[in-house]
Amino acid sequence: MMKNCWVIAASLAALLGSTAAKAETSVTIGMSGWTGFAPLTLAKGAGIFEKNGLDVEIKKIPQASRHLALASGDIQCAATTVETWIVWNANGVPATQIFQLDKSHGADGMAVRNDVESFADLKGKTVAASAPGTSPYFLLAYMLKENGLTMKDVKVVNLEPGPAAQAFVAGQNDAAMTYEPYLSTVRAAPDQGKILATTLDYPAVMDTFGCTPEFLKDNPEAAKALAKSYFEALEMIKADEEKSYGIMGADVNQSAEAFGQSAQYLEWQDQAANKIFFDGEFMTFSQKAADLLLEIGVIKSKPDLSTIVDTSFIQ
Repeated sequence: MMKNCWVIAASLAALLGSTAAKAETSVTIGMSGWTGFAPLTLAKGAGIFEKNGLDVEIKKIPQASRHLALASGDIQCAATTVETWIVWNANGVPATQIFQLDKSHGADGMAVRNDVESFADLKGKTVAASAPGTSPYFLLAYMLKENGLTMKDVKVVNLEPGPAAQAFVAGQNDAAMTYEPYLSTVRAAPDQGKILATTLDYPAVMDTFGCTPEFLKDNPEAAKALAKSYFEALEMIKADEEKSYGIMGADVNQSAEAFGQSAQYLEWQDQAANKIFFDGEFMTFSQKAADLLLEIGVIKSKPDLSTIVDTSFIQ
C-alpha cells in the first residue's frame, strides 16, 4: 500500500511539474525606453506576465539593430513602429505584428533652433536622426515630403533619440528627431530651441507588437497571453495610475510625475481600439508607408502587407 502511495505521489508530482513547465513559456522581448512601450515593462514589473503563464525577459535594444536580434533568435518578439515591420520583412527578417501598442499624439517630433521658422528653413541644415529603417528617420522623411522637401535637402547625422536630444540641448546640430521621454528635455530648454512639429501635426507614428512566425506557430497560447497581459497592464494604469507610473517611470529613470507628463503625449491602445485600428487605418497607413520607404530607398520592394500581421491573438 505504501509503495502504491509513493508511486501515485511521484506520478502526481511529475504531472504537476509538467503542467507548470508547459504553463510558463519563456519569451524575450526587444524594445526601447520609449514611453509607448512602457505598459510592457509594467506587465513584467507588476507580475502580470507571470500570472498569465509567461516568463518574460525584456532587452533594451536600439531600433536600428532590433531586427538582428530577432533574426539571430536572441529575442522572439519585439515592439516597434508599423512601418519598421515593413522594413524588416522587406529586408529578409520575417516578423508578424499581433497587436497594437500605442499611437503618438505629440510624443515624437522635430526640435529646431529658434531661428528656424518653417520646414523650408531646414534646407542645407544638419538634422540628428536614427539610422535608415528606424522610426525617427521615417518620420523625418515623412515630414519633409509633406512639406515639399526630400532627404537630399538636409544633412542627416545618425544619433539615437536620447543622444540626439542631449546633443541638441548641448548646442549641437540644427535640428533633431526624438521622442518621449527625451523630447521633454527639449521642451525644458527653450533657450536652445523649440519643437517645430510633432505627431499631432503629422500622425505617422504608431507602434505594434510582433513576434517571429516560428514563435507564433509553436506558442499560440503564449501569443494570446502576451496580448492579454498588455491589455491588463492598461487596466492597471486606469485603476492605479500613481503606482503604475512609478513602475514604468523607474525603468527610464523618471519619477511617476515626470513619466505621467511624457505619457500625456500618446495614447495606449486597448483591446477595443486594436480592433478598430486593424479594421481600417492599419492597412491604409501601411500602404502609404511602404510607398515612402521605397521612395527613400530603405526597401527595394514591398512585402505582402497582408501576411505580416495576424490579429487572431487579440482575444
